[in-house]
Amino acid sequence: MDINIIMPTVSTFFIVLSAVLVAIGWRLAIQRKLEQHQKVMLYAAIAAVLFFIIYASRTIFIGSTPYNGPDGLKPYYLAFLLFHIVMATVAAVFGITTIVLGYRKRFAKHRKLGRITSIIWFFTAITGVAVYLILYVLYPPADAKPLFEAIFG
Repeated sequence: MDINIIMPTVSTFFIVLSAVLVAIGWRLAIQRKLEQHQKVMLYAAIAAVLFFIIYASRTIFIGSTPYNGPDGLKPYYLAFLLFHIVMATVAAVFGITTIVLGYRKRFAKHRKLGRITSIIWFFTAITGVAVYLILYVLYPPADAKPLFEAIFG
């Protein structure tokens, strides 16, 4: 297995791990096990950051893997990908805000935004796995170009 498959697989693992930890953290909050909740949510944030570092590194140094499935499905894939990207961006902003609210002990706002953030994060993780499956499992992955080569020729 080469780096073009390993990095997306590892980054996808971290986003799934992050979502699982968010679910566990949410349950701990409901059970009022708040110290455990805080620790688990910190681990979820770390997993999300690890995902982002791997994803961004791969995109910068190796490039992005283009869609390689049937041409007739490409518009649907692109619409789905756009939905995923928007959700991921919103989830990241909401996630950072939710964490800051928690650490500043603004618990009423943290609780309210945390519920929304968690749901968005779950959709982001699920759609991220779907993108991974489409790009690397369902269809043979296309070759990626390094970002700098794509920009500067």
